[in-house]
Amino acid sequence: MSSQTEKPATGYYRKLTYNDIAQFRDHLLRLDPTARRARFAMPASDAFLRCYADTSFTLGTVIHGYFAGGLLRAVAELRPFEDGVNAEAAFSVEQNCQQAGIGTRLMELTLIAARNRGCKHIYMNCLATNRAMQQLARKFTADLTFEMGDIVGRIEPRSFSAFSLVREGLADMFGLISALTDGPRRPLGG
Repeated sequence: MSSQTEKPATGYYRKLTYNDIAQFRDHLLRLDPTARRARFAMPASDAFLRCYADTSFTLGTVIHGYFAGGLLRAVAELRPFEDGVNAEAAFSVEQNCQQAGIGTRLMELTLIAARNRGCKHIYMNCLATNRAMQQLARKFTADLTFEMGDIVGRIEPRSFSAFSLVREGLADMFGLISALTDGPRRPLGG
């Protein structure tokens, strides 16, 4: 087995809501400078990340997260363009959660959400040095191009179906159940 073998993830996945802004902000602030640059294609200050988190749940953005130990550790964002047919997918995974299949599962959830919202083309912009994102994009498309110093992946999700709607609904339900059972423990009668 190679050192690139993915380890199984032990947390859970769920769609984020406006109530998760603090968790999302804290996740972004935990990213090291290299991960921040890989995610935003530029150095990202703490002030920038706070502002970004505050505005991320607008304009139809769908955000899925991976939680472990009660903390949000990885995120996939689906940001639709104004035309409603195109969208951008962006990912951030904390270093201790990389190479564990988390990005792959987040991409699967993102593609289901894109299908169910009528997206025909999803774009992923990767820095030329961001090999992990390029590997993730290659799992879902062979359409990678080099544009102005970046690698751009273009994914064309299938059209929505009753099955994809059910899959998203079930993922949402199991994510909510996991979140409820992962909450703070209180003594009975307390």
